[in-house]
Amino acid sequence: MTRNWFITGGTPGGFGMAFAEAALDIGDRVVLTARRPAELAEWAQTHGDRVLVLPLDVTDAGEVQKAVGAAEKRFGGIDVLVNNAGRGWYGSIEGMNEAAVRAMFELNFFAVLSVVRAALPGMRARGDGWIINMSSVAGLRGVTGFGYYSATKFAVEAVTEALREEVAPMGVRVMAVEPGAFRTRAYAGFADEPIEEAIAEYRPMLEEVLAAMIAQDGKQPGDPRRGARAVIAAMAQNPPPRRLVLGSEGFDAVVATLEDSLAEIRARETLSRGADFSAES
Repeated sequence: MTRNWFITGGTPGGFGMAFAEAALDIGDRVVLTARRPAELAEWAQTHGDRVLVLPLDVTDAGEVQKAVGAAEKRFGGIDVLVNNAGRGWYGSIEGMNEAAVRAMFELNFFAVLSVVRAALPGMRARGDGWIINMSSVAGLRGVTGFGYYSATKFAVEAVTEALREEVAPMGVRVMAVEPGAFRTRAYAGFADEPIEEAIAEYRPMLEEVLAAMIAQDGKQPGDPRRGARAVIAAMAQNPPPRRLVLGSEGFDAVVATLEDSLAEIRARETLSRGADFSAES
């Protein structure tokens, strides 16, 4: 059965494009959205009427509704939604500019909700569909210097977990995807971005973080194309996973983090259980 995909964040060389090409490779049709759709025009022409490129700023709820409506009109419905649009900003928890923090939540979290809410009615009506929310390894472990970015992804994880249970009886499946460091254009702009930090004591830490990101640009171990294909393979499993970590480094980091957390929780079991009312109460 041919499926119709709706993918946000269609930057050339990024995960959005990788998902689009992977879907096309298995015979599906794709709606790929981008803030700069002209960058995708030549690519779209090579796929004819199997591809629809739409302009979309996911932080504009009106544009989201319009784009989802256009996708449903063109292909008859959305079978797979991939919430991929987003980006990361760095800064300290204490000193990061509040406007930047709120902008990051608007893009990485609230926009995800807007797209989900726009696409779900059609899926519920058909009793079938997939929602793939692109989270991050940073959504499972806080990253120093990217605390607020981690917070947006932790929020995506929580919503995805709850949404999965809410829509399962309606035939809609939901998966969180947590990539580690992948060779996309995500790090490309860091070299040109000055450190905007209000508190001098945090600048050395942020300088180290920024230098590491710049040094890794173009050398990230993760391959977006292979990552997208891994997600499609996971979707075909019975049962499919609730989440999928992508990349060896990310896998190792998540496993270590969760094992450390579990060990710490268990080490404080007596204190935890001691907070209940006593049996005599």
